[in-house]
Amino acid sequence: MGKNLKEAMKMLEDSQRRTEEENGKKLISGDIPGPLQGRYENGCAYFHEEEREGLAKICRLAIHSRYEDFVVDGFNVLYNKKPVIYLSAAARPGLGQYLCNQLGLPFPCLCRVPCNTMFGSQHQMDVAFLEKMIKDDIERGRLPLLLVANAGTAAVGHTDKIGRLKELCEQYGIWLHVEGVNLATLALGYVSSSVLAATKCDSMTMTPGPWLGLPAVPAVTLYKHDDPALTLVAGLTSNKPADKLRALPLWLSLQYLGLDGIVERIKHACQLSQRLQESLKKVNYIKILVEDELSSPVVVFRFFQELPDSDPVLKAVPVPTMTPSAVGRERHSCDALNRWLGEQLKQLVPASGLTVMDLEAEGTCVRFSPLMTAAVLGTRGEDVDQLVACIESKLPVLSSTLQLREEFKQEVEATAGLLYVDDPNWPGIGVVRYEHANDDKSSLKSDPEGEKIHAGLLKKLNELESDLTFKIGPEYKSMKSCLYVGMASEDMDVAELVETIAATAREIEENSRLLENMTEVVRKGIQEAQVELQKANEERLLEEGVLRQIPVVGSVLNWFSPVQALQKGRTFNLTAGSLESTEPIYVYKAQGAGVTPPPTPSGSRTKQRLPGQKPFKRSLRGSDALSETSSASHIEDLEKVERLSGGPEQITLEASSTEGHPGAPSPQHASQSEAFQKGAPHPEDDHPQVEGAESLR
Repeated sequence: MGKNLKEAMKMLEDSQRRTEEENGKKLISGDIPGPLQGRYENGCAYFHEEEREGLAKICRLAIHSRYEDFVVDGFNVLYNKKPVIYLSAAARPGLGQYLCNQLGLPFPCLCRVPCNTMFGSQHQMDVAFLEKMIKDDIERGRLPLLLVANAGTAAVGHTDKIGRLKELCEQYGIWLHVEGVNLATLALGYVSSSVLAATKCDSMTMTPGPWLGLPAVPAVTLYKHDDPALTLVAGLTSNKPADKLRALPLWLSLQYLGLDGIVERIKHACQLSQRLQESLKKVNYIKILVEDELSSPVVVFRFFQELPDSDPVLKAVPVPTMTPSAVGRERHSCDALNRWLGEQLKQLVPASGLTVMDLEAEGTCVRFSPLMTAAVLGTRGEDVDQLVACIESKLPVLSSTLQLREEFKQEVEATAGLLYVDDPNWPGIGVVRYEHANDDKSSLKSDPEGEKIHAGLLKKLNELESDLTFKIGPEYKSMKSCLYVGMASEDMDVAELVETIAATAREIEENSRLLENMTEVVRKGIQEAQVELQKANEERLLEEGVLRQIPVVGSVLNWFSPVQALQKGRTFNLTAGSLESTEPIYVYKAQGAGVTPPPTPSGSRTKQRLPGQKPFKRSLRGSDALSETSSASHIEDLEKVERLSGGPEQITLEASSTEGHPGAPSPQHASQSEAFQKGAPHPEDDHPQVEGAESLR
């Protein structure tokens, strides 16, 4: 193992020596990888594990270059003339805090440059505003030190105007550092002008590991500087053999792939992005955020509701008539739907490597960055086609859900006992809460009785086997339990859904009340029965006398003169809720029928559905959705259901019609045959047949 390491070190040193002889300069860290040769000339390389470590070393090098007495005076030099590091507002989160912690600088040394608001991309640095900030810092006695530009932002892959930024940095003596995923396109034959301008910068950080699908490969920071002493002080060079071995995994991987293999992987990722971007342009109601950068390997898109005067099926609410609160609510609704869309696409096409992110201006979006994931996940062109097909299949559900939300809200507000809950983070058609009799509307605490009702409601709705998904959880602004209704299709009958929810919840509440009342009645009945039985025992003692209670004397006395006493007890009628005597049971050897129990409460509306039609779907009768071969059978089935649901009136009419028929049997014969049928038991039992014959006689 040690012999192999020595040979690898010798190969690296020989390559470094040859490069130094060709350029006539002393390069400290070795040669630049092959694909960048000829584009980033006279540069040095620093290999590091942490992606941000290279930028921290570059900042330290810029401080030593601009502050000549920094090695001697240290922080006093920075205190007299504070350095300023400029970062874009679209930079990756936590970068500025990391630099301040590594350099020991206060946070006021960071200056966040806003992005464009009027012209250009909203994810590109505003160059005019940056120049104004630089002039203001110079007037305040500060030193503009370093500018971090993006060749592909971390969120959407936009590239800053690096050529214009380079001119501005040369004018004010600022170090320009570039980073981003679009730097990988420098290995291709065709490179956009904005990315090609990055080759003129002072330094850049590249991450070939994710681009090429290579694990445990270090990042590379390329820089241009002529003073070996300052690079050594900044930590960009080292004489330790262990530090030089950092480049070994990357060097071996690049040698294995070769120039053609490196270019092929990067080119494949860019082709996947362009393929998805061109396909999404043909899909309605999908907005692409990177339309102006065809060469960017990042595609960011989101679902949006079409404006009026478009397809009437997918028509949105007119924007001028919407209040600011309504606009914000619609924005949150679209964000929830896009979040649901992203999660669904990630499950359906796992090889796509999609991520869901929240942008400040656009809201929730879905990002496709094959340059960071395709090499690891093995993304192919077929996966992109499958992704587009899945997006097209989900669009009708998204649009219909967004439309049915307002109808669902109106139906809930018009139904007694239901309260509409405005939850902008739920991607379904809405959230509803049932207000029971003991519900405290002013309280925000959890309600055990309400949770019990909503749990039973969820169970009942899931038993209906509809296409909707239901779930319960706490309310958006309180701890009370609510019912969440999921995504819906365009043929959803919202009125039936809301009425079913209200009727089912009301039924569960009434049943729970009936059970509670029955429990209380039974408890009181048991107490009353105990009191009456105690009184009956006392009366029996008075009637029988004291002598009959003596063990031996009572037995003799009962033998000579037995007491003919009836057995007295108490029975509790659950239906009537009353306490009754058991004397009729012992006398007539039968228990009374009692009072007829009250009917079980049920929903007031039971919709008749066609065979195979699921709940909460609009009826297709009379529409063009039925085919010519199946429409007649569906209508006949519906008429049979309506005829059977006519009740006992039709049965009475049919019975009266059979009496008037000439061949019909007489009433006497019918009654006798009916009596015989009632008295005739199963033929397997002999004794009931004899009893039936005797009763017939």
